[in-house]
Amino acid sequence: MIIKEIPFGQPILGKEEKHAVSDVLSGPILVHGPKSELFETAFAQFTNAPHAISVSSCTAGMHLIYHALGFGPGDEVIVPSQTHVATAHAVELTGARPVFADAELETGNIDFTTIESLITPRTKALAVVHYLGVPAEMEKISKIAQKHGLFLLEDCALSPGATHQGRHTGLIGDAGCFSFYPVKHLTTAEGGMIILKDEALAQKLRLLKAFGVNRSHGERKIPGDYDVIDLGYNYRMSEVHAAIGIEQMKKLPSFLAKRKTNFNMLESLLRSENKFRILPQPIDELRKSSHYCMGIILDAHLAENRATIMNQLKSKGIGTSIYYPHPVPHMTYYNDKYGNTFCPNAETISNSIIALPVGPHLDSIDMQTVAEGICSVLREH
Repeated sequence: MIIKEIPFGQPILGKEEKHAVSDVLSGPILVHGPKSELFETAFAQFTNAPHAISVSSCTAGMHLIYHALGFGPGDEVIVPSQTHVATAHAVELTGARPVFADAELETGNIDFTTIESLITPRTKALAVVHYLGVPAEMEKISKIAQKHGLFLLEDCALSPGATHQGRHTGLIGDAGCFSFYPVKHLTTAEGGMIILKDEALAQKLRLLKAFGVNRSHGERKIPGDYDVIDLGYNYRMSEVHAAIGIEQMKKLPSFLAKRKTNFNMLESLLRSENKFRILPQPIDELRKSSHYCMGIILDAHLAENRATIMNQLKSKGIGTSIYYPHPVPHMTYYNDKYGNTFCPNAETISNSIIALPVGPHLDSIDMQTVAEGICSVLREH
């Protein structure tokens, strides 16, 4: 019997992207060109952002922001425990210290009630992740950041298309960073984007992402004539990556609509199951999710057998994932350096979550197969 594979995630790249890449490769400009600017413009229009800056990855974008703000040894940034390690790495790479906040058990987002107890005179910023595409409690979190004079950075790796009170994620705080990794909402193969409102900071980020060079290629009256006025990085996006992004932006609305349709169908099919709970999307009328995936939290007795359950689903052709395998402070690097961090809610989620696919590469028949598969497997436990 041939089993149809249902991948957890899969980039959707068509002839449009292939032609766009071919056009770039046929021309003389592979970096410092018009494609990056066009991609930035398209993303800015989609999010209604005053400024959009393409970078080599979401991690690079977050690190670049902290670097531009002058963070270093002795500074602290509060970050979620329940996130990808990149959220903490971006802080760590500056020499500052990430201070970990626990998660909300209901949503997986940062627990805003724990934030103020972590603030010290060394705290410079607060990073928020919109877990699985659901906006965090940004109104409350923004008030905390403003009260204590903290820079508020949004890690929007999973939230293109998500909004809070009508504002796109990334524009609620001081800046937001997006990821274009292959299984994200849109892809450039690899890449990222920063959006923000502050013009002065935007200008500095553009400078710092390209070595701190004061004149781009197009601005030089004499080829090769430039000065370096600040310490920067090579965090630019190539024209090849940007060309893919331009075509992906045209498809993003349909991608998001398909994710929502798939999520809602899968939720309706699994609603009566009592061996797990579904992390809700959206949480309320004020928050619109981007439906990255469906997170189910297994009952305690089933969580112990999660690996077996996921392997059984794999044998049925159903791809799954874990978001995330451990709270970041319990990862070896951070645990060895900073010691044990108490984050019971993040630990519970990490130990019991299975992420189910709802991406636009799937259809209603696939959702039916996923629902039947998870129900069938759980009946055996």
